[in-house]
Amino acid sequence: MVVAETIAFALFALVTVGASLGVVLVEDVWHSALLLGVALLSVAVHYVMLQAEFLAAMQILVYVGGVLVLITFAVMLVRHEMQTDMGVTRT
Repeated sequence: MVVAETIAFALFALVTVGASLGVVLVEDVWHSALLLGVALLSVAVHYVMLQAEFLAAMQILVYVGGVLVLITFAVMLVRHEMQTDMGVTRT
């Protein structure tokens, strides 16, 4: 049982580190926001592995549910303004 927990921890640690590096290194803001969601969800999995389910639920509700939606709206609003400023029209 300990070996399976260690393998699961290592897997989610790699997912967390990889997604966090992707947030910083990806040039597209939308993909960076999606990778931030992956990183935050994998941190919630770490909380579950530590048997802190309440913290995992708060991580998902506050950060993934709140902050990521706020970032998504900001990206959508800024992209629309940038496209109209550059003369690009959508049909």
